[in-house]
Amino acid sequence: MKGISGSVKIIGDEYAAGYCCGLSMVDNGTARRFKTMMDEEDMTILETEDGLTLNVSHTKSETSDATIVETTFINDSEKDVTLEYMTSFMLEGVEADKIYRMLSFWSAEGKLKVDSIYDLNMEKSWAGHGCRIEKFGNVGSMPVRKYFPFLALENSKTGKFTGIMLYAPNSWQIELVVRKEKTLTVAGGIADRDFGHWTKNIEGGSSFTAPRAIVAEGDSLLDVCDKLVKATEINPSPVDDHMGITFNEYCTTWGNPTIGNLKKIADKLEGKGIQYLVMDSGWYLEGDSQWWENRGDWIINTDRFPNGLKELSDYVREKGMIPGIWFEPEVVSFKAHNYEEQKEHVLHRDGVPITVEGCRFWDMEDPWVKDFLKEKVIDTLKDNGFGYIKVDYNDTVGIGCDGDESYGENLRNKLAGTLEFFNRMREEIPELVIENCSSGGHRLEGTFMEHATMASFSDAHETKSLPIIAANLQRVVRPEQNQIWSVMRKEDSDDRIFYSMCATFLGRMGLSGDIYDLSDHQWNLIDEGISFYNKVSHIIKDGKTTVLEADTKSYAEPTGGQLVVRTLGDESLVIYHRFENSVSMEEFARVNNLQIPEGVVDIKYGAADRDFSAMAMIIK
Repeated sequence: MKGISGSVKIIGDEYAAGYCCGLSMVDNGTARRFKTMMDEEDMTILETEDGLTLNVSHTKSETSDATIVETTFINDSEKDVTLEYMTSFMLEGVEADKIYRMLSFWSAEGKLKVDSIYDLNMEKSWAGHGCRIEKFGNVGSMPVRKYFPFLALENSKTGKFTGIMLYAPNSWQIELVVRKEKTLTVAGGIADRDFGHWTKNIEGGSSFTAPRAIVAEGDSLLDVCDKLVKATEINPSPVDDHMGITFNEYCTTWGNPTIGNLKKIADKLEGKGIQYLVMDSGWYLEGDSQWWENRGDWIINTDRFPNGLKELSDYVREKGMIPGIWFEPEVVSFKAHNYEEQKEHVLHRDGVPITVEGCRFWDMEDPWVKDFLKEKVIDTLKDNGFGYIKVDYNDTVGIGCDGDESYGENLRNKLAGTLEFFNRMREEIPELVIENCSSGGHRLEGTFMEHATMASFSDAHETKSLPIIAANLQRVVRPEQNQIWSVMRKEDSDDRIFYSMCATFLGRMGLSGDIYDLSDHQWNLIDEGISFYNKVSHIIKDGKTTVLEADTKSYAEPTGGQLVVRTLGDESLVIYHRFENSVSMEEFARVNNLQIPEGVVDIKYGAADRDFSAMAMIIK
């Protein structure tokens, strides 16, 4: 794809004009020194007269009709330079009048935000003098917080869309700028010095590569989103070859697992078609602590597991499932011995440990930390026969940490250490299944997703918004990786069971709840849901979402309905959820001008015949 470029700003060069200083560095003095030397289909090269080069490769993805963009800055001059701004991508002359972003807060991930250029006051000024700027992003170690690193642009006149996804596990930014032309300049990458406290020294003769970006063009928002998410090059465990179902016991024991209650769960799940039984937080507790208070020592609670953890793993495998365990490797909590005893190994800012609500953060570049986590995490997995790890992360470092360079660059390096730890786990345990979790969805970002088999989609365990979040995330996460909670309670009606189970058909099925208190009738409905999921898992995995429509504005108190259609070949998976003041699926489709695929209903599950009910079917 031609027309993709890049930009940098070096400390000492002139800042951008047009009242931009402090808001944007797009049109800066360094950028103006670069001249385009080559602009081919797969590479753009820009150079300055004093030996600086920007190589911007833009090559086609092997898994999708999308373009992978990678920008490298090369310093072949005789002196060191310090960057304070660098893009992963830059698109100039973009004609668009609508801007699509994805919002994200805790238990409210994936809400679509649509703005016109008029809403954002992004029209060119009468003289083309002052800049119009819309800049957004994230600062810290939770890259999906308030916004996903995603943007789509629509040209209403042509009906064409451009979608962009940044692969940024650390602080990032995307900005839109209008100045002398009516068209947009769109750029993104590492959060700059103004926004993310980032500078980077580049010695003479060395280079630096920015995080990747993915760019796609298409005929609709869903079209470009499908191309973007399918460009995520995942590396799943070889045992995860059939969209296996997970049971996580967190919504069963609420952080209080024991060998007794886990065996009880395993007994109930035997023969149900569950691939993974995951023990969540609390297996390491001391005294009367809560699960979040003792993170960081990882000492087995022998009152809960008197014979150690291998007894549990062996029992789960005897019942035909792969045992999993929860860790939060990057943190240490205030009741852990290591909180004070090893505080020289945690991240510092201004010379003191960074502390957030009684939690500190290990320095993932520190050799002592690497050895500690090898012993406490990797060896625990290996010695006890666990085949699945849920990696959680429940707060953010913020602007960065002390180190050899800037706050932002130091933070980027620490998160590179986290990803190195993910790689080390898989190197030592090749069949390990890794679940990426961060208070639910705060790390649903491409780099982390490429290092994991699947992810926890949200902490919205039993909320009314469950199917809305699950559907919205199809725009930015591969559904086969997106584990959706379905929590069962003994008081659940048939409608409630259908509502929860149908939500899991929007991604990877993840079950929890008080399963040993359910009636035979309730279990029959769940078994039917599992059977339906297994029949549609190939559509979830390899299909394309062609309809995704919800007419509610509220996540907390949704009204109306939601229709999702995902198609593969001659089969379509149709999922309809009803909220408050809802109508039939046919009426919903008519009112919203949606097309339900024509054909024969092959299999059906559920009954969407009243408020807060749901139905799914396969149409051939």
